[in-house]
Amino acid sequence: MARWDFFLVVDFEATCQEKGRIYPQEIIEFPAVLVDAATGSLVSAFRTYVRPRHHPQLTAFCKELTGIEQSQVDGGVGLGEALAKLDARLAAAGVARNRLAVVTWGDWDCKTMLESECRFKGIPKPEYFDRWVNLRIPFEAAFGPGRRNLQEAVKEAGLQWVGRLHCGLDDARNTAYLLVEVMRRGVAISITGSLAPALAPKEEGDEAPSQPQPQPQPQAQRVGLNLGMWAGGAGALPCCCFCGVASR
Repeated sequence: MARWDFFLVVDFEATCQEKGRIYPQEIIEFPAVLVDAATGSLVSAFRTYVRPRHHPQLTAFCKELTGIEQSQVDGGVGLGEALAKLDARLAAAGVARNRLAVVTWGDWDCKTMLESECRFKGIPKPEYFDRWVNLRIPFEAAFGPGRRNLQEAVKEAGLQWVGRLHCGLDDARNTAYLLVEVMRRGVAISITGSLAPALAPKEEGDEAPSQPQPQPQPQAQRVGLNLGMWAGGAGALPCCCFCGVASR
């Protein structure tokens, strides 16, 4: 039986400026493409624009790079609502979260950008975003080692680039096409990155402790596929993310 029923390909766009880092950086385009793991078909696409809270006015550089207009983010939703909208879309499609794998080109989207902003703003996120496939790794298994950006990888795979570079939805679609090509070449797709804590191995002969153990403190509730809307509050952890434009 196949490990995954669906792949969810994401490619976030975020606030940025031409010189130096913008702090805190915030997602402004939230796209996702759903891929059937059995057939390789692109099932559906999702996109919502996200209204930045700390730097609501986009820089000229950001608008030129991403093609996103100020009016689009002004009419956007909060990050929490964007996550909830995607969750509802997946629920309506009957996607089981334990049979879904998130796919990105690189680790930045899940490991750095989404995680940092959710922590900074105190926004819970669906647990399927805590594990992901960095497509660079199976791509290298198919085409050999070497550093390429997404557009170079698409060309090397013999595919035609579709749409506008640094449009999040177009980047996600091209990543999805690349994923399908890698699968077509027989490379197994497995999780390559994770934010979930590793379980300590249990040694042989370990016995349950005789004394009662202190109970862990309750953590922020994780979001399942049927969660409704939620709003983000102030977070205690700093945001230290970076757009990574040069490395994509």
